[in-house]
Amino acid sequence: MKKKLLIPIAFFACLLLIMAVVDGLTGKWKGSLKTPDGNELPVTYNFKADGTTLTGTAESPAGSVTIDNGKITGDTFTFKVTVDGNDYPHKGKMYADSCGMDVDFGGQSTHFTLRRDTTK
Repeated sequence: MKKKLLIPIAFFACLLLIMAVVDGLTGKWKGSLKTPDGNELPVTYNFKADGTTLTGTAESPAGSVTIDNGKITGDTFTFKVTVDGNDYPHKGKMYADSCGMDVDFGGQSTHFTLRRDTTK
């Protein structure tokens, strides 16, 4: 009897944790990434999480692009942005106060950290 009750409770607890992570991703996040040629590029991501779907925009000094094919799985997420016809896949992991991000620049990967933008 206890085992039959324990499984739904554990499942519900996991679901609540996932929902908390997903809701925590929505908002504006800022950081700086180093491109393969060594330049520092300030970036801002405006994330909108809806269930397991991630949408929004990515901004840099070059302009704003949409986030495409965004997917959320637990505390990790993936998406791509397209700049000048080139796709740049992103992989991220959400932490309590930041997001770790990896971007693939055509075979060269760079890692950077985003922090929630708390300015109004």
